[in-house]
Amino acid sequence: MTALGRARTPLEVYLQPAVVGGGLGDIEEVLAVGRRLARSGWKPLLYRRGSRPLPPTVDGPWDWPSLRRVGRLAPAAPHALTVTPWWGVSADPGAVRTGRPGPWSLETADIERVYGKDRVVHLSLEEFARTLTSRQQTRERWREGGVAARQIPGRLRGPAAGREVRAFHDAYRKWRAFDRPNVVHLFTGFRPSRSFGREFPEAIQTGPLWPEAVASPRQRELPRRWIWYASPSTSDRLAATLAEAMPPPAPESPPIRIEVRGPRRFTLPPGPGLRWRWTGPASPRVWSRRFQSAELRLVTGSRTLLEAIAVGGPFLYFNGVMNRGSRTRRHRPEKIESLLEVWRHRGVSKELRTDLAGFSRLRGVAAIVRRATEQPAWSARFPGRAAAVEFSVPWNDAGTLLDRWASEWSVSEEPAADFVRRLRNLARPRRSRL
Repeated sequence: MTALGRARTPLEVYLQPAVVGGGLGDIEEVLAVGRRLARSGWKPLLYRRGSRPLPPTVDGPWDWPSLRRVGRLAPAAPHALTVTPWWGVSADPGAVRTGRPGPWSLETADIERVYGKDRVVHLSLEEFARTLTSRQQTRERWREGGVAARQIPGRLRGPAAGREVRAFHDAYRKWRAFDRPNVVHLFTGFRPSRSFGREFPEAIQTGPLWPEAVASPRQRELPRRWIWYASPSTSDRLAATLAEAMPPPAPESPPIRIEVRGPRRFTLPPGPGLRWRWTGPASPRVWSRRFQSAELRLVTGSRTLLEAIAVGGPFLYFNGVMNRGSRTRRHRPEKIESLLEVWRHRGVSKELRTDLAGFSRLRGVAAIVRRATEQPAWSARFPGRAAAVEFSVPWNDAGTLLDRWASEWSVSEEPAADFVRRLRNLARPRRSRL
């Protein structure tokens, strides 16, 4: 490689999108990092060995950054950076030996072999706001499994619980590949967790990777039109609840129209104050326009939640539920719980926080919908984006940090393990002061 080539392209970025946690947000987050780094001058590559097809759903209507797809590696830079969801699950080359490789393990092995491990840093995008200790994770598994809340404290004091917590800790370390020194394990969220940082010091906690602003100006909100990204498997239960809960419109007012987008179709029951409309796959720009111009947004998971916060204005959150009646359990509630806890510290209306928590449980939906449709003051209570994060600058914005880290790695003379260790050490004081 010529000196001119090194100066022109000191870093090559490899995107490795895949669905790991069950939501399409895993793919979008990888592409969001790719778009961000592309704007900073690092043109991403998509390397897939030989004729291997891409992982399922990756070739979809995504907002791909400008990139080059390659079937063989021909390095034009001394450093490489890979961007992967849950690297230990989806890209660890060591998993090939166990017979359980991830969708990008073979390609990652090739990249490390061609560039050299000391010249490759892997960015692992871990699950948003899932910074629970092993004890908390064990408690959550029991709760989602239907164990009554009043029984969990006693069960945690039993000798079997200690063994289960230790087993989870060991498995979590293994499958997150915390032993790999050249992996940046990035845990984004609304607030840092001191206890998680103590148990897993390799984890780097930051604020969110915010969605990019749409180039077109924001359209005015269209009254009586809501938009819903209905990805949870129990979305049909929310649809039935909304049909029952939506109040009949006043004589001079049209019914609420809810536009629904999701990975699978289900029955949308009629209601006197409600009209449904399924929307098919749309370009990212069209989706953003619809999302921004809606009067209210029904969101789930992490990416649409972050998009709703970034756009501003009213939203409701539903990530799915299990069981029924008094045994109803929310699926993965830590994202909305974390946001509401930050809002509590920021002095956001208790009534609004109670409504969002209740809606996510399918509790009190009729009263919540009435307030959302009939009380302008309810919508005005939603705070801006800055109120959602409790990290200090610059740790409050993952995108800003990624720009900085990519630039530093492109010119670094350190081996990859030393570079990653330095990032971990820089992050650690922020955890100790939480």
